[in-house]
Amino acid sequence: MTQLVFYTTSHCHLCEQAEVLLLSLKNQYELNWLTVEISNNDRLIEKYGLTIPVIKRSDTQTEINWPFTTNDIIKFISA
Repeated sequence: MTQLVFYTTSHCHLCEQAEVLLLSLKNQYELNWLTVEISNNDRLIEKYGLTIPVIKRSDTQTEINWPFTTNDIIKFISA
């Protein structure tokens, strides 16, 4: 199973769109993710505040920043 970290914040319509993409792939690609609310951490706000939503692979620590598509996520998790 591919483990991801999903950096997001509340009331972010782009984050909601990204989560829909992840949910659409969850079963087909055996994805699991931890959702991290960045607004609770100044360091995360500084790092991701302008680029959320961000998906990070737990195994490689690589990240993909918005904008991304379903196909971009598939390529990202398959690399």
